[in-house]
Amino acid sequence: MSTRLPASSPPWWPRLLLSLLLLGAAPGPRRGAAFYLPGLAPVNFCDEGKKSDECKAEIELFVNRLDSVESVLPYEYTAFDFCQASEGKRPSENLGQVLFGERIEPSPYKFTFKTEETCKLVCTKTYHTEKAEDKQKLEFLKKSMLLNYQHHWIVDNMPVTWCYDVEDGQRFCNPGFPIGCYITDKGRAKDACVINSEFHERDTFYIFNHVDIKIFYHVVETGSMGARLVAAKLEPKSFKHTHIDKPDCSGPPMDISNKASGEIKIAYTYSVSFLEEKNIRWASRWDYILESMPHTHIQWFSIMNSLVIVLFLSGMVAMIMLRTLHKDIARYNQMDSTEDAQEEFGWKLVHGDIFRPPRKGMLLSVFLGSGTQILIMTFVTLFFACLGFLSPANRGALMTCAVVLWVLLGTPAGYVAARFYKSFGGEKWKTNVLLTSFLCPGIVFADFFIMNLILWGEGSSAAIPFGTLVAILALWFCISVPLTFIGAYFGFKKNAIEHPVRTNQIPRQIPEQSFYTKPLPGIIMGGILPFGCIFIQLFFILNSIWSHQMYYMFGFLFLVFIILVITCSEATILLCYFHLCAEDYHWQWRSFLTSGFTAVYFLIYAIHYFFSKLQITGTASTILYFGYTMIMVLIFFLFTGTIGFFACFWFVTKIYSVVKVD
Repeated sequence: MSTRLPASSPPWWPRLLLSLLLLGAAPGPRRGAAFYLPGLAPVNFCDEGKKSDECKAEIELFVNRLDSVESVLPYEYTAFDFCQASEGKRPSENLGQVLFGERIEPSPYKFTFKTEETCKLVCTKTYHTEKAEDKQKLEFLKKSMLLNYQHHWIVDNMPVTWCYDVEDGQRFCNPGFPIGCYITDKGRAKDACVINSEFHERDTFYIFNHVDIKIFYHVVETGSMGARLVAAKLEPKSFKHTHIDKPDCSGPPMDISNKASGEIKIAYTYSVSFLEEKNIRWASRWDYILESMPHTHIQWFSIMNSLVIVLFLSGMVAMIMLRTLHKDIARYNQMDSTEDAQEEFGWKLVHGDIFRPPRKGMLLSVFLGSGTQILIMTFVTLFFACLGFLSPANRGALMTCAVVLWVLLGTPAGYVAARFYKSFGGEKWKTNVLLTSFLCPGIVFADFFIMNLILWGEGSSAAIPFGTLVAILALWFCISVPLTFIGAYFGFKKNAIEHPVRTNQIPRQIPEQSFYTKPLPGIIMGGILPFGCIFIQLFFILNSIWSHQMYYMFGFLFLVFIILVITCSEATILLCYFHLCAEDYHWQWRSFLTSGFTAVYFLIYAIHYFFSKLQITGTASTILYFGYTMIMVLIFFLFTGTIGFFACFWFVTKIYSVVKVD
């Protein structure tokens, strides 16, 4: 494997203020979007003779990092021995792109609008297998073909797609195309080798050294403004050009035998044609890619499935709230005027202990602070994504938005942690603030840093440059931590949360519990329903991260997020009520863990997904998959646990405030 270090990315922090203002804003892939934000306004193209400042004639093709579904390690274009651009300005990347390992660079493929080319030579690469350097380059190329690494090209901020027929007469448009493919020594065609019957030599690699590019444009109605590009499609082909100096794109495919020796020449060529497309407008030019994505219909099934769970839970909670609780409260309040007042029963019995501070109150308050930070960040990010600001057209915007929001939401984290820690009777406020600022973010950063070291050692483009790491630390220490301190200051300054009932001096003894009301079975059961609501959506999210599919259904995701919040709250309230009826008043940690246990099911699902759906090979890729999964599981644990705790806290406060207590 190559040990190239990733090229240091252009600094993005001078533009961070702009990111804060725009949140990386971009119009979503919706029909007729009428507003264009900076960087994503349409570009007009004209013939060479009519070009002006408003109308360009040159079309630039940019290349992104190459990735594979069989490996978690992406590599930048320059890590491979392809034709390189002689000069050209590299587009600047935002924070989200740097974190996701996107490296966009200029390419040697340059086109002029409406000027067609046929079999134009880009460059020729020659390898002498006896030279160690050439052999290493060739081996890297072979290994990447074996692992099915894919090119990702960009024209006018649109992915150049390779469209082909899949089962059921569907047409799938892949925003990438393979470097080449391999025929095994038993004659089995791997990956893209199935597209051509001429690929039949055993133990041989076939490289796609020619591309037929079709650029579709839409003439603007006013006529004076030229045309806008609405699609770019290509077809990869393989030719062993008979005359390398004057290629004619004919002859047998370009094969590289695994045992080949001597001199090997690979000529890279392209053809480009321009077609007018009257039916597609610029604002809806992403639709053809998104519509070809598989499994869209499953989303509605998933939403209906989640809604049924929510309705069932809501019905249960409503029954408890309206019937059982109403009866309980009415009976308790009547008993005050009778002589049976001594015979208390059920949840009223524990009123003197219900707000007794929990064990390890410091840790719980820190988790609640971090959980609140994540909860607000997720809500706001998904809300902006729903409005179309964080569409696939605006690369890296989603991650940039999430990180910036997390940094700015230090104040609510500090405030919530301080407020609950004070109400738990804690006095070590300095420790509380420091733990809120550093415990959970520190665990995430340590995991992230170890993963980055592995990527760096493997020479992957996903390795974050040192400058970016320093900048992330600066955001954390210089913005997030001071904001957390400010929040904690206001949290400690306020009086402790007033509880509706007084806490007794002597703790009440908890009676022997049945199997169902013991803490562990309740916690394990509590996570099943929230997980049931999200697991189909989880499949799409994991696909977009690990199988490099585009994720754009933020409307569905926002709906599922709301359903998840409701389900976590209702499941926790339900179990909380059963435990209180069994006279067990330790509800604080249990409510947090009941909801938080959803994250354990998430982890089990991620393990199942790894073994059943992914074809990832290699130790480094496996470690990276589970390393990044653990970060997601921790964030999800804090997020769901916090929802459960707040729901239960509201429920307990509500029911004990309406019952009369002597």
